[in-house]
Amino acid sequence: MIYCGIDWAERTHDVALVDDTGALLAKRHITDDAAGYKLLLELLAEHGDSEENPIPVAIETSRGLLVAVLRTGKRQVFAINPLAAARYRDRHSVSRKKSDPGDALVLANILRTDMHAHRPLPDDSDLGRAIAVLARAQQDSLWNRQQLANQLRSLLREYYPAALDAFATWTNGLCRPEARELLKSAPTPTQAARLTRPQFQAALKRAGRKRGIEAEADRVRGVFRAEWAHQPAMIEKALGKQMLALLIQLEAACTAADQLAEAVEEAFPQHPDAEILLSFPGLGIQLAARILAEIGDDPTRFADARGLKAYAGSSPITRASGKKASITRRWVKNDRLNHAGYLWAFASLRNSPGADAHYRRRREHGDWHAAAQRNLFNRMIGQLYHCLQHRKLFDEQTAFPTELAAAA
Repeated sequence: MIYCGIDWAERTHDVALVDDTGALLAKRHITDDAAGYKLLLELLAEHGDSEENPIPVAIETSRGLLVAVLRTGKRQVFAINPLAAARYRDRHSVSRKKSDPGDALVLANILRTDMHAHRPLPDDSDLGRAIAVLARAQQDSLWNRQQLANQLRSLLREYYPAALDAFATWTNGLCRPEARELLKSAPTPTQAARLTRPQFQAALKRAGRKRGIEAEADRVRGVFRAEWAHQPAMIEKALGKQMLALLIQLEAACTAADQLAEAVEEAFPQHPDAEILLSFPGLGIQLAARILAEIGDDPTRFADARGLKAYAGSSPITRASGKKASITRRWVKNDRLNHAGYLWAFASLRNSPGADAHYRRRREHGDWHAAAQRNLFNRMIGQLYHCLQHRKLFDEQTAFPTELAAAA
């Protein structure tokens, strides 16, 4: 066999081809454009690459146009962890020298010696990968929105506590359209105290509020007109301008999160696995899309449920040396899947009597909240693997038979 290693960079890439004996057959320096990709495919074809017998490729990334070009057909592409590649480099040289062509050669030799220990990129469908892009982008937009909301809240605490008190009763607080519209109308507490009742009502209407406008306007107006401490006038005005600049960023983040959520709601129900995922308690469209984005739709990606649990970080790990042994939670995992699993386990408590009984039993045995949630997630993701492999919907009685009896 022939093996290919590619050391990628932003503008150029180094390619190396080796045979079974480790002899270097060819090396090439290509550019990151259509001409460079064509040159790479021609180089592979010269050394026997074909549709029936493609040459496996090792590279230190799983994203980008180069990877998309390599994944055409049946070619196996292995995304090697950069830390693992650095350790392999020490097997070939102790002088700690490093070069891009040398790294490409190391990657090719990784496949030559240890291809069985590495997994190729999963053969997910185009729809599955499109949902993964949208779900991850929507998750990133939510994190970005929350970060900006925290910055805005910290700024308001310095000079505008009346706004925080007025918006405290609203779900999502500063991220609500009403809160953002009122802050634009009155960026300082002095301006907010001067607003009239019709101006408050107009701001709530512009934000899209339909009911209880008059009562809510009176409540907010009363909060803003109460007695509050103030910064000096010039400092307050400057802080108001800073707040408006931050508010523009929060507006954009909220809009992006809403638009991406709509895109996920449109794309996810079209997937064949959507019905199975949505049958599980605690999974809505957004959360189910995040889980599908991380586990993919390739049925051969995980050999068994244990592999999926380890990938999600829900199963514990044992560290033993001599007479010492410890069982701890996993630190190396898919963080996005682990985060989605925590939300899934938390939401399932109110939608599944068996899940709630399982969680309570773990707490009675001494587990902390996070450990009990992780144990529940570990069990439910194993059930998800079984349902996806056998194309079955979730069944409460089958999933938690003893827990249902105890709950009754």
